[in-house]
Amino acid sequence: MHGEQIAEDFPVVSLDDDALAAVQLLAGHRLPGLIVTRPDGSPYAVLPASQVVRFLVPSYVQDDPSLARVIDEPLADRLADKLSGLTVRKLLPDEPREIPVVAHDDTLLEIAATMARLRCPLVAVVRDRRIVGAITASRLLELAVGAH
Repeated sequence: MHGEQIAEDFPVVSLDDDALAAVQLLAGHRLPGLIVTRPDGSPYAVLPASQVVRFLVPSYVQDDPSLARVIDEPLADRLADKLSGLTVRKLLPDEPREIPVVAHDDTLLEIAATMARLRCPLVAVVRDRRIVGAITASRLLELAVGAH
């Protein structure tokens, strides 16, 4: 079984798309992350949902979680305030990371190895620099368990 055979259609956003709309897509479909593309449509990064959550929590609360108890601000308000006017590019980590992509003809084990190495819940499947779909960690596990 190869990457293109198990890849599923998956939402993609571009670097310059509206951040709030991207997060609403992420939340509305309960996705583990979003594939982010360059203007030419080639994969640029994966934006994990956990990265968005990290973006929303102030660094001083990340350092001392007990402070979260005394802050009386609904998370929904924080979401709208922090994301207003931003692009998806601003949600990505500053340090460049390896792009979680696999080739259309990679095997299930090769795909699993890429996910494990990059600690990413989602990989883009590409053929000739074009995204043909994505594979989530839950889909990969479903296939692995179903094979036994």
